[in-house]
Amino acid sequence: METGSTPAGRRRNLLARHASVAQRRVSRLDGNVRALLWSGTAGLLFVVLNSIMRAVSLTLDIFETQFLRYLMGLAVMLPLMARAGLAAYRPKNIGGQFARGGVHTVGLCLWFIALPHITIADVTAIGFTGPIFIMLGAVLLFKEPMRWERWLAAAIGFAGVLIVVAPKLSGGAGFYNLVMLASSPVFAASFLITKALTRYERPEVIVAWQSITVTLLSLPLALWHWQNPTATQWLLCALCGLLGSTAHYCLTRSYATADISATQSLKFLDLVWATLIGWIWFGDHPSRSTIIGGIVICASTIWIARREARGPR
Repeated sequence: METGSTPAGRRRNLLARHASVAQRRVSRLDGNVRALLWSGTAGLLFVVLNSIMRAVSLTLDIFETQFLRYLMGLAVMLPLMARAGLAAYRPKNIGGQFARGGVHTVGLCLWFIALPHITIADVTAIGFTGPIFIMLGAVLLFKEPMRWERWLAAAIGFAGVLIVVAPKLSGGAGFYNLVMLASSPVFAASFLITKALTRYERPEVIVAWQSITVTLLSLPLALWHWQNPTATQWLLCALCGLLGSTAHYCLTRSYATADISATQSLKFLDLVWATLIGWIWFGDHPSRSTIIGGIVICASTIWIARREARGPR
């Protein structure tokens, strides 16, 4: 009996046809809109990843957590690398890959040092300074056309973030807030290097070598205060590896599809994801300021998506 004649085979064929139709429809979208979709998916995955990472860092050494997260990310990539062949993942610029990995590792060290000591609201708020650094870098380094719509969308989105987090920012961990703030321009530099690499490297190659370089560079710090993880911690780190690799792939695809500055306004949508996840998983009911700020953020995101779909005027 042919595989397609069985009920399971027919279901697989139906799903394959639906996936093919969806892929064709997405491919017909404007490049900036596709970049926004990739970026929005990455943002959602990063919010889930950060929530799990903070829980793990409260029970395990921060640098060991950092190492295990990228080690598991590399483990996720290994089957794909083996299937395509190692030659397919040989980078054209090994120096650029290690430079990107080194910069990203510095940003991660700062981020993990501050993570256990400040609230998720503070982490989210400070993280929204990243798009500003990225936009400035894109203009200075890549000469990207920074149209007024992108600046306005970023300003409106940032205003929405302030509406949400301003009443909640804590002042007791001021030093760690500054450390977290210091990680933003470092991560921005890492993402700008990623944008440069997309000109001649495939997204999957960039993601794989990010896992390789960060794992190698994080290992000495992890061995310094190593403790044997529990089964639950191994499982959570494996989940973070899967989420992180997928999120970085989506982010790299967005950078390869359009100007990096075109996707930054969507970063503010992460706060909406964080609010929804807290409400569904932990029963944290959103406050009035969260609802108002979320509406402002969504409005700016929808507006810039429509403007990018039309192209420059």
